[in-house]
Amino acid sequence: MNIGEKIRQARLQKGFSQENMADMLGVSTTAYGDIERNKTELTIARANEVANLLKINVLELMGVDLQPVDFALEKLQLENEKLKADAEKWQLAAHYWREKFEQQRLVGDVLRLANQQAQPQEERKKIGF
Repeated sequence: MNIGEKIRQARLQKGFSQENMADMLGVSTTAYGDIERNKTELTIARANEVANLLKINVLELMGVDLQPVDFALEKLQLENEKLKADAEKWQLAAHYWREKFEQQRLVGDVLRLANQQAQPQEERKKIGF
């Protein structure tokens, strides 16, 4: 099925007449009819305009098989979910080790303080004035 036939089929499914489409596109009825009869090559901009009016994907309209794109998208979504799960796992691990480090630092501070208090303090020398 060529692009003109696809446009015609989509137009009929939407219940639009050729006159409706021509008006919405700002072209004459004859010019629009030429599009459906493949007498006019569509520019990308015009094909996109027609696809938007008919609420269909312009790639589908132009005959591009979207199945590989859909498959790739699904694969990327699965990979994205896996990466999100991995990121969450690493965030939990980072939190655990941050807390562990903080506990060790506090223990070290307490030990240093205890060590300082256990050592006899040197008496300060008096300076005579």
